[in-house]
Amino acid sequence: MTDSSGSAGSPRPEGDAVRGRLAAERVDTTARIAALSREYDGIVAANALVAVDDEHDPDGSSTAFERAHLAALLGQARERLAALDRAAQRLEQGDYGRCRSCGEPIPPARLDALPATTTCVHCAAVRRR
Repeated sequence: MTDSSGSAGSPRPEGDAVRGRLAAERVDTTARIAALSREYDGIVAANALVAVDDEHDPDGSSTAFERAHLAALLGQARERLAALDRAAQRLEQGDYGRCRSCGEPIPPARLDALPATTTCVHCAAVRRR
């Protein structure tokens, strides 16, 4: 079994540093979800007070777009939060920093940029093709 400091001589992210980074990212993402939710709820509440006919009202289509755009941003932020939680779980299990596809260590620079990533650069590129 491996721990967050690595095994078999392979460099692995330091557990406490990664734990702190994931926690900070989680706080930021949670705050983003709260802000987006307030904005979305504000649009919904404002539209409930007026009869909006999206098809014939020149402002209606922009309101519908804004609502859909915020819903998409909320979905992305919620997925990011779930990915960060899964990354924290992998850290506790000793699997953080290893590619799920090939099993090789994920480069530290990639983990710095994408702390919840599950694949190395090579496997991510192959998956995109």
